[in-house]
Amino acid sequence: MPLLNRAHAMPDTSLATQRRRWLPAWRAGRHWVLALMLAAAGALVGPGAGAAPFLNDFDLANATIAIDRGGPPKDGIPAIDKPRFVRASSAALTADDRVLGIVLGGKARAYPVRILNWHEVVNDRRGGRAVVITYCPLCGTGMAFEPPAATGSAGFGVSGLLHNSDVLLYDRATESLWSQILSTAISGKLKDTRLQALPLTHTSWADWRQRHPDTEVLSTDTGFERDYGRDPYTGYATVPQLLFDVQHHDARFPVKAWVLGVQVNGTAKAYPFSVLDRALGAHGELRDQLGGQALRIRYNRAHHTAEAVDAQGRPVPGVMSFWFAWVAFHPRTEVLVHP
Repeated sequence: MPLLNRAHAMPDTSLATQRRRWLPAWRAGRHWVLALMLAAAGALVGPGAGAAPFLNDFDLANATIAIDRGGPPKDGIPAIDKPRFVRASSAALTADDRVLGIVLGGKARAYPVRILNWHEVVNDRRGGRAVVITYCPLCGTGMAFEPPAATGSAGFGVSGLLHNSDVLLYDRATESLWSQILSTAISGKLKDTRLQALPLTHTSWADWRQRHPDTEVLSTDTGFERDYGRDPYTGYATVPQLLFDVQHHDARFPVKAWVLGVQVNGTAKAYPFSVLDRALGAHGELRDQLGGQALRIRYNRAHHTAEAVDAQGRPVPGVMSFWFAWVAFHPRTEVLVHP
């Protein structure tokens, strides 16, 4: 029986559900089945694609990039617009659960990936300040943004469209589409406008709680019925195939090897976990220069996390990502090969 969305009384047609149905075909090695499914479900729209300029009700006539239909319709993956939070002591999380953590105004909040897998966007506020928390399960990328004033207070949603296998968000005020990893509007009235990235930590619940004992935690009381105890992407991170192709491939590292991606003053660099592990062991810190700025890269094997800070120890926006996703968006990226 399909899960029901209490707020809309609609069957769960989320991308997570549709992608979950494809995973057994991967694990069996039946790639031709996957190809047929993608051919039936997907369409490519954008520069040079030669397709109609409308997809999922979005006008893509002025799109700057090629766009894939990801499976569900617009808002088929429902954003969380009224997030509720609980104390750390009340959070039903295990030590190894993954969370996205952010500190704003001296207050910490954690957003469990087990919830974000089903929603991908949380429209939150802190002290009158709008914050958009985003997560793409296909790329492993969690990113937080401060939306521009032109998007108003209506928040962001999930378009059901993709570029380079990464989620395309849309703002409800102008219906412009935004690439998560590019952090830029790629179509609509706000095309070429950039989102202000905020430092976000992707780590284990045990690590985040130890750092921030008073953290608040996003509640599973989201207004939607989902089985947040079940991972709809089980097995995805361990297979070398992608559900959707990307425009640039690079075989220097396995497709789904984890990296920390950082961009400073237009210069991008990937810090592969495998290299950090060899250089630092279980945990440690290395110093680097990127885009004319001094950085310190912190790595922790036990909590499977890495992050960048500046010379004063202040967080620098970066993103943990599968290698394929980072290099697809940054084909000229620098790469840490050895310390």
